[in-house]
Amino acid sequence: MDLEATRIFIRVAELASFTRAAEQLGMTKSRVSLRIRALEDELGSRLLQRTTRVVIPTPDGEAFLARARRWVGEAEDLAAMFQAPSTLRGRVRVDLPVTLARDLIIPRLPEFLAAHPALELLLSTTDRRVDLLREGFDCVLRVGNLADSGLIASRLGVMPTMNYASVGYVRKYGMPATLADLDRHYVVHYSLTLGGESSFEYRDGARYREQPMRCLVTVNNVDAYEAACLAGLGIIQSPRWGMAPHVERGALIEVLPDHVCEPMPVTFVHGHGRTVPKRVRAVMTWIAGLVEPTLA
Repeated sequence: MDLEATRIFIRVAELASFTRAAEQLGMTKSRVSLRIRALEDELGSRLLQRTTRVVIPTPDGEAFLARARRWVGEAEDLAAMFQAPSTLRGRVRVDLPVTLARDLIIPRLPEFLAAHPALELLLSTTDRRVDLLREGFDCVLRVGNLADSGLIASRLGVMPTMNYASVGYVRKYGMPATLADLDRHYVVHYSLTLGGESSFEYRDGARYREQPMRCLVTVNNVDAYEAACLAGLGIIQSPRWGMAPHVERGALIEVLPDHVCEPMPVTFVHGHGRTVPKRVRAVMTWIAGLVEPTLA
């Protein structure tokens, strides 16, 4: 199978465009189209559905894309065996939580890429749970409990949590001193689907319970969750690390410190099995080194 044509197919599928893929690859659009057509003829299957507006993989294309990324990655690793030991080459596709990416990882990215100029990172930052295998990610950093099967998980630690309210909120509704006081308070409800019941999680002996609470607003991403709390719309339960700057400048106050929710596990997940490509392993090690000091 043609390795270059496979690389071209991956780029077209990721960009959903022959034109943009051609621009990035330094090729003509007609050349890109010819290489894709030759690959489809070789495989005996149509890989891309072409419309006037967008290019999307067919079901066969989706299945081929996930394996093609791995095959190209392995080929690049094989070639790297005969290069300088320190050379990392190729692309690494990573999904990161929004806050960690924005505040901790991306600010340090220039120095990492300066040390590895032949490496290209494709960073996804989202609060939703991406499908690692179907969407072709090399690795995913997840905060929260895992539900995946058939994937390799490496737990880095847990993020201690705390309850927070804005100064304006406490001024308006008072400072809760007991769980019973929460009947007179609001939470900011976090839900990826904008559904479900709002509640306050707390530890009760050896287990964690949830106390139903009223809410004024429901959000589906971390930035909005934080902003709603700062705006005085309710109490939130969030990792200490992300909220520390707001506490230090006096915008947020810690509330009910004896009734915190369960610490959030932080885990790296990948689908490479026991043989992790060198470039992927290097990226995971670097990110872990930045994240671990924030964990318990």
